[in-house]
Amino acid sequence: MKTISKCITVSVSALLLASTSAMAQEASSLDNLLEMVEAGTVAESAAYRERLQEFQNAANRQEEILQTTRERVSEQEALQIQLSDQFEANEIIIADKREVLRDRRGDLNELFGTLQGVAGDFMSTFTGSLVSAQYPGRVEFLEEFISRAGSTTEQLAIDEIERFWYFMHQEMTETGKVVQYSGEVALASGETENRTITRIGAYNAISNGDYLSYNGDMGHLQVLPRQPSAGIVGRAQELEGSSSGFVRIGIDPTGGVGGQVMANLINFPTPVEYVRNNTNAIVYAIIGIGVIGVLVALLRSLILTFVAMKVGRQLKSDKPLKNNPLGRVLAVADANPTADTETLELKLGEAILQETPSLERFLTLVKIIATVAPLMGLLGTVTGMIQVFQQITVYGAGDPTIMAGGISVALLTTVLGICVAIPTILMHTWVKSKSDNIIHILEEQATGMIAEKAEKKAAAQ
Repeated sequence: MKTISKCITVSVSALLLASTSAMAQEASSLDNLLEMVEAGTVAESAAYRERLQEFQNAANRQEEILQTTRERVSEQEALQIQLSDQFEANEIIIADKREVLRDRRGDLNELFGTLQGVAGDFMSTFTGSLVSAQYPGRVEFLEEFISRAGSTTEQLAIDEIERFWYFMHQEMTETGKVVQYSGEVALASGETENRTITRIGAYNAISNGDYLSYNGDMGHLQVLPRQPSAGIVGRAQELEGSSSGFVRIGIDPTGGVGGQVMANLINFPTPVEYVRNNTNAIVYAIIGIGVIGVLVALLRSLILTFVAMKVGRQLKSDKPLKNNPLGRVLAVADANPTADTETLELKLGEAILQETPSLERFLTLVKIIATVAPLMGLLGTVTGMIQVFQQITVYGAGDPTIMAGGISVALLTTVLGICVAIPTILMHTWVKSKSDNIIHILEEQATGMIAEKAEKKAAAQ
């Protein structure tokens, strides 16, 4: 910094010296130089006075602006004091006027309070009522009515009270009517369409066979994303096409918003949807072995039915046929005509034992499936409950929906296991009875042949 100051000083000194030197060169004598210096001094003094005058004028203008501002501040302060006094006086006047109004209204205050309470009760009814979908504007009127009824400065008019009374009677009257009118309907795609709407009291509304719901915030009806069963929808279409008489139709008596309970009920997933949305490895395994068990049981039942038919034909024939178990057993007896009773009994028993495995084939598999399916369901339930307890550990037990949903999914495997076990046990019993009947016929025929041979031997002796 000191270096810069020195440089500046040296530069200024050089300039002064250069100027002095130039002036000395221009001046012809010392007197001439003195005159030139005096002339320069006079010129600089004139410029200084001119600048001083301009500065003084600017200062005078600033002083005038400051004075004007001070006067305006004083005026605003005085106005503020005046307005404050006027405000306080108005507050006193308003309080006195309110008191006078309260005294003059007298019992009307109680009346307006009652009207306000009743209107508040009807507000929730009007907001979600299907009647409001047909007659819009009732909710807005009721909001203004409640505001005016609770106001201390405004007065309800007789026509407003009568109109509110009309809306109450309209709600009660329209609840018992089945009417048709045109209105906007929001489709499942989000688009709106003008349709003919059939309103069944304040319970349900239908259009083109679709059940509708009403949302007071949206202000128009909308098609339920999922519709009831085909029978209920068909009756709704029948009602829309009828002009007189009685038509049976499904409605939600707890309506008020166009069948909210019905909407909740039809939104419940079907058993197939519930299984599809909550499947896991154990569920797939249970369903898989169940399908295998049922198919094997049906196949064996079909085969045993054909075998029983062949055995029946063999019972009516005197010649052994090799296409059925009984024929093959009888062929053993025919092949050993000279065997004694004991030997023949052993050979027939052996033949029956050879036929038994083919008659009882895969029955053990069906029985195992009927036994294992509930155990797999129990395994899935235990696994699901472990996951539920882990969720409780992480999220706590404050939200019962977490536990309820997890327990519901966990119990699904037990239900599926039982659903697989019951039909497989019944089909195993059914198929086993068919097999036992055929084996019983074989044993019966074998015993009859042995008894006949024993009788012949005894008669010969």
